[in-house]
Amino acid sequence: MRIGTILGHCRPFHELASEADDYESAGLDSATLGEAYSFDAVSQLGYLAARTSRIELATGILALDARTPATLAMTAAGLDYVSEGRFRLGIGASGPQVVEGFHGAPFGHAVGKTRETIEICRTVWRREPLRHEGRHYNVPLPADRGTGLGKPLKLINHPVRPDIPISIAALGDRMVELTAELAQGWEPIFFHPEKMHEVWGEALQRGKAKRDAALAELNIIVRLPFAIVEDTAPWLDRARPQLALYIGGMGSRERNFYNTLACRYGFADEAAKIQDLFLAGRHAEATAAVPDELVRATSLIGPATYVSERIAMLDELGVGLLNVVPMASEHAERLAAIETLRSLIA
Repeated sequence: MRIGTILGHCRPFHELASEADDYESAGLDSATLGEAYSFDAVSQLGYLAARTSRIELATGILALDARTPATLAMTAAGLDYVSEGRFRLGIGASGPQVVEGFHGAPFGHAVGKTRETIEICRTVWRREPLRHEGRHYNVPLPADRGTGLGKPLKLINHPVRPDIPISIAALGDRMVELTAELAQGWEPIFFHPEKMHEVWGEALQRGKAKRDAALAELNIIVRLPFAIVEDTAPWLDRARPQLALYIGGMGSRERNFYNTLACRYGFADEAAKIQDLFLAGRHAEATAAVPDELVRATSLIGPATYVSERIAMLDELGVGLLNVVPMASEHAERLAAIETLRSLIA
């Protein structure tokens, strides 16, 4: 099992870059940078590629509708080039708030767009002339929709790797099935290990039944708040607000993927209460309404023996990368936490 971390995008970047250096020296295997509607992740990862030499660098995630599939392919090939083969392309549908509210693109058809995007990316990376006729993307553009001068082109440069790893942030059954069929990695946010088979088991089985034998086993990538502590109560409280934000406010009352996930985990009443409070502007009450059981299940917070047991469970389920978020306030403490986690896994 490998260890990674999520680099935040709300602090001075020179601090994050220095921390990435230290994490690499401490044995960290992977660093992921998100984007949402902040500064773009690509330019920052390019800088980190020059500051590091060993760790994997990944996007977590790039929204499909923010770039054309060919741009995604070029971007991934470029980051793989400057990092000398250390890049992983993390993609996802994002949500209507970002896609429609920030990029001005219609949200929807995530499964079909994802499938076609993967096909286009892999064609580009193989340096084949790009010909794609699909429901959502057509390359070259048909003559009746353009000038008629477009022709299939192939990437000028030779990529470092002809098949850059792709991981997909997926929660719904159809997207999880597609991920298990086509991607190297699956990134389920707020991963509840005890509920994995109940919630996603059938979708994973359907996808794996169609998986190309040339693809390695699906790598499950989970992100977890992390703290080795005896008194867990204050640390669980620190992990609670993000769950409240996503379950309560990351979407409308009618369409919130994270609220739906909490319901599928068995917290339907709690999810409804959190959403009611959050949408009413009562954020502190919404946070307090997040049940301890859900916070514990979706984090690594507790004594070393407890954390070791949780790691063993995750390993048994096929988790190959723990993307932990150390909850300590100081960098030296976060670094020590990574080193402790490394020792527990070893």
